[in-house]
Amino acid sequence: MSRIGRKPVEIPQGVKVAVNGLAVRVEGPKGKLEWKAHPNVTVKVDGAKVLCGRATDSKFDKALHGLTRATINNMVAGVIKPFEKTLDISGVGYNAKLAGKELHLSVGFSHTVKLPIPDGLTVTCPSQTRINVLGADKHLVGQFAANVRFVRPVEPYNLKGIKYSDEVVKKKQGKTFVSGG
Repeated sequence: MSRIGRKPVEIPQGVKVAVNGLAVRVEGPKGKLEWKAHPNVTVKVDGAKVLCGRATDSKFDKALHGLTRATINNMVAGVIKPFEKTLDISGVGYNAKLAGKELHLSVGFSHTVKLPIPDGLTVTCPSQTRINVLGADKHLVGQFAANVRFVRPVEPYNLKGIKYSDEVVKKKQGKTFVSGG
């Protein structure tokens, strides 16, 4: 049996979990999430716990078993305390600003890059060089943060670009000119 899938997911006070066929719905103080489980995995609510099971012991089903449990656990955690990713922008003239439901990035291109903010996410710019992404859905938060970083990842020579706040980029030494005598 999957070691992760075998553990039940505890449902804290104030969170409702409903299973209707393959659809798992989690509601809490910080949001509502819905996810459709794979048909090879069974999900049921037993009191204040969510239990996951699987049809067979194939490698694929074992992987799905752990994935299902981890996803439901992330959903329960996300509706209590939202997930957060912080990005930093470095470079002369590089900045970010919000315009309605869009994030505008000026990162050295001849045009401003406009990224639409998905529903369910809260994006803030406390300064021109910092972006905070908050949301109950861990996958959506991570994917949007990755999309923002993909616009201009930090290059290792001048360290200009967009990076996660906890990301460490090693600076490379550039070419040096040696005059031959």
